[in-house]
Amino acid sequence: MSNSLFPNDFETSHILKLHYFVPSERKLWTIIGKNNEYWVDPELDYCSCKHYYYKTLSGKEKCQHLKSFNELLKNNNYDKIKFSDDEYFNFLSMLIKDLLKV
Repeated sequence: MSNSLFPNDFETSHILKLHYFVPSERKLWTIIGKNNEYWVDPELDYCSCKHYYYKTLSGKEKCQHLKSFNELLKNNNYDKIKFSDDEYFNFLSMLIKDLLKV
């Protein structure tokens, strides 16, 4: 997992993270997998992992990240990380760069 999306002194305690931007209230979710961190969009039922492309899109089954998302959310088992809207573009750029490394 790349820590480039977090300040150096930030400690995470959960595998699911809500990146919350203020004042716009934009929300981006990421989840930590075995080797990488993935972008998850629960409204679109989307995950950036390879399993999503190979199995979920073909209708076989949801990826493990989407399967676990609702349970983690229901149990408040996630970190909420606040950012300023001024950081949104840079955050998105870093997220995309990390995703392209996968």
